[in-house]
Amino acid sequence: MEMTIGKFAAAGQVGVETIRYYQRRGLLATPRRSEGVRHYGDGDVRRLLFIRQAQAAGFTLEEIKELLDLDSGEDRERARHLAKNRINALDTRIAELQRAREALQRLVGECATGKSGPCPILESFEL
Repeated sequence: MEMTIGKFAAAGQVGVETIRYYQRRGLLATPRRSEGVRHYGDGDVRRLLFIRQAQAAGFTLEEIKELLDLDSGEDRERARHLAKNRINALDTRIAELQRAREALQRLVGECATGKSGPCPILESFEL
């Protein structure tokens, strides 16, 4: 199934400018024009969805480009390495978010028990 850039962008739930940006970055190919219009196919949609899913997992565009390049080869070790690095970064971020959650829970408790003065939640965010 061939589609115009607008339909292609809609299929990937991105804007047309995002498609063009990905093309400039080498993540997506720029198809040849046919009758003045570029047409995209199912393979392009699969690649775009891969990019979006990899972004959702926290991979950078550079890492995604490398993963896409690896897909055409058989360097499983490098793909595993990239994924392990992403897992480590996610674990670090999760730990940071858990600490922030615990601190906020503590502040909520302090705010509920204090009867006078500024709310500890608001006070903690002051400059």
